[in-house]
Amino acid sequence: MEPERECRVLSIQSHVVRGYVGNKAATFPLQVLGFEVDTVNSVQFSNHTGYAHWKGQVLNSDELHELYEGLKLNKVNQYDYVLTGYTRDASFLAMVVDIVQELKQQNSNLVYVCDPVMGDKWNGEGSMYVPKDLLPVYRDKVVPVADIITPNQFEAELLTGRKIYTEKDALEVMDMLHAMGPETVVITSSDLQAPLGNDYLIALGSYRKTNADGTKITQRIRVESPKVDAVFVGTGDLFAAMLLAWTHKHPNNLKVACEKTVSAMQHVLQRTIKSAKAQAGEGNKPNSANLELRMVQSKKDIENPEIIVKATVL
Repeated sequence: MEPERECRVLSIQSHVVRGYVGNKAATFPLQVLGFEVDTVNSVQFSNHTGYAHWKGQVLNSDELHELYEGLKLNKVNQYDYVLTGYTRDASFLAMVVDIVQELKQQNSNLVYVCDPVMGDKWNGEGSMYVPKDLLPVYRDKVVPVADIITPNQFEAELLTGRKIYTEKDALEVMDMLHAMGPETVVITSSDLQAPLGNDYLIALGSYRKTNADGTKITQRIRVESPKVDAVFVGTGDLFAAMLLAWTHKHPNNLKVACEKTVSAMQHVLQRTIKSAKAQAGEGNKPNSANLELRMVQSKKDIENPEIIVKATVL
């Protein structure tokens, strides 16, 4: 199943010594699926910040630039994909945009996959967990150069300035996002009512491509996946990485790409929750360490996911 020719991804994300978020959550799946992955670690922390304690270092935008310059001097700055996720610093994000633009000048087919991590909803109330000055950078600089974006509902609302109450609203918001640049938009989670019932979470996808002759192809899908009763960290990073891989392998079929991505996610989450409960012991609530994604144990599911979640074409 590997890509026909070597396919290289530049992934600029967090690194943790222990556990699976950021580059630790993205690299293994991409490598398993046949991609070469070059990682820039935007931070190096002992573990993710959901633990009681964490220590470590943060890479600033000058240091990012310096690493990129090293690649450029050796003429090894050729990429097929760029992948980015959680960032806290506006100047770092602006530097990422400069790098993406330069890489796109070298390779006009480069695909930039961006998870615009800004915040989420808890009990219906949205709040940002990155500094507010990142929103205009994402909206005005990042999203216009992105090809695939994976916001949650709250992030999609922030980027467009429009609230989503119904599926129709969501489709209109995705159209607004397409108009800003990306040809693939996946709203990874929402608080919309799922036709299958309250135990399901709705994700929506939209793919819009303009052919050389000016005709447009549009594909829109809904994916309902079973809710898993636990708070995991790194799931968005894993999702974006697998979506990159599966859209590469199924370039004009967002339905299949999302089915494979979401099915693999389910396999990983089910394995993780089962294992976390066993580790925590009867009647104890699993802690952050117990709930780290079971990545290595899920290698086969990542490589060749059994489709357990189907998408509906809208």
